[in-house]
Amino acid sequence: MRARPGVAVVAAGLVLAGCGASQETGDAATQRVDTGTPSFAERSAVTNPLFPLAVGDQTIQLGQEEGEPLRVEVTTLPRTRTITWAGQRIEAVVSQYVAYRAGRIVEVALDYYAQADDGGVWYLGEYVDNYEDGALADHDGSWLAGRDGPGGLIMPADPREGDVYRPENIPDLVFEEVTVQDAEVIVDGPRGAVHGAIATEERLLDGAVEHKVFAPGYGEFRAEAADELVEVALAVPADATPGPVPAVLTELADGAARVFDDAGAGAGAAVVRGRVDAMTTAWRDRPDDTAPAALAAELDDALARLADAAAAGDTGAVKQAAVDTATAVLDLTLAYRPPAEVDSARLDVVARQLTIDTAAGDLAGQRSDAAILAALRERGAR
Repeated sequence: MRARPGVAVVAAGLVLAGCGASQETGDAATQRVDTGTPSFAERSAVTNPLFPLAVGDQTIQLGQEEGEPLRVEVTTLPRTRTITWAGQRIEAVVSQYVAYRAGRIVEVALDYYAQADDGGVWYLGEYVDNYEDGALADHDGSWLAGRDGPGGLIMPADPREGDVYRPENIPDLVFEEVTVQDAEVIVDGPRGAVHGAIATEERLLDGAVEHKVFAPGYGEFRAEAADELVEVALAVPADATPGPVPAVLTELADGAARVFDDAGAGAGAAVVRGRVDAMTTAWRDRPDDTAPAALAAELDDALARLADAAAAGDTGAVKQAAVDTATAVLDLTLAYRPPAEVDSARLDVVARQLTIDTAAGDLAGQRSDAAILAALRERGAR
């Protein structure tokens, strides 16, 4: 996957220089900002506004890869990992990255970060689970600072246009070099304009180029490569909204569960259509239209497919669309409820998906569901 920091690029037999070595050419040689050894005198929170990491933070990113829907969930876990590098024992924050393609899990990674005394954020490694057809395939891309090579600067304390740094620089394994192209970017966030973002260009060992935007309060906000585009749809606490969960979301969550159960119990088509019509009307006539656009579009699409399936009397399609609707509702609910509570509710939705895949004899789907359940539980969900 290329929608996150720390993407691995395999380099058979090629040895790259360490953090302060000289592979630079031209202006880049005078713009490197990561050639010194950082100091981590004591554990501190990762508070860099362009790469914030506090326990319980969660981000949902949506996009496409090779024409298929791509979904990414990034969650800061309630634990740390001690990493020994450059003669220092560093207590790193652990961030869980989960990627789905066309609804199936494709990657789960634990990324390790720490903020240096000067405010820069350093990438200290990752442990990667790569999945194929729902089954664990390998751990390619995994590395650890101090064991495999140096840590890498992933966000300077005060990034400026022209700054160059290497988030990954592990001999024979991975290499990334980032150049800050614009340090005064405004992005269209889920709740409105966000000022103070930066735009970067990232060059990988195989010559591929990615363009990313990092925004205050969000961290990585947008990532674009040749065949992939993913962007933040909602992040908390940046997009957290005070007050109770809107009544319409509660109504839709209850409705999706009842439609799923009704379809499974063989309730009459008229009963299912009636519930779906009520849900569609409730969402259409909601009292405000402030929901983040990307998530609202996901719910619009799920409800439309649910209505079509109900009209056609297709029980299987009704159940799948009900699960998709419940997922979209929970994404919107994240703005109002702690991520741990939302993740607990996601367990029930994934369990429903598991019943669908089991009934269909879809082994890859069942394996994917099991991996998703494990990832949710790792976050601390019940």
